[in-house]
Amino acid sequence: MSKESLEVFTGTLIDDDSIFTLAELCRSCSVHAEIITQMVDYGIVEPAGNNPAHWRFTGTSLRRVTTVVRLQHDLGINLAGAALALDLLDEIHNLRARLPAAPAHGDQPDQGGADRGKQ
Repeated sequence: MSKESLEVFTGTLIDDDSIFTLAELCRSCSVHAEIITQMVDYGIVEPAGNNPAHWRFTGTSLRRVTTVVRLQHDLGINLAGAALALDLLDEIHNLRARLPAAPAHGDQPDQGGADRGKQ
């Protein structure tokens, strides 16, 4: 008889309305406050508040910081390159949101290609 182990995962759902202090953001992303400060300087994240002790970050900031950390780790991109990559990813997201839903395969109207000339 074999014993099966059951792993239990816990987590917290984060949405764009979630608010984090600098310390909470650092802890959530496993980065030092200096890194977050540099990301603020590059415009990667934009906290509410006038100084680091009063900064508040949104769930979007958490997503952006984790993306930058991944880009730096996986691709060796510096903060300037990561800021550019995020801007481009945001632009792609915005453009895709503006596109009408693509028709399913086979639902496209006949463009007159293969049946042209048959009557």
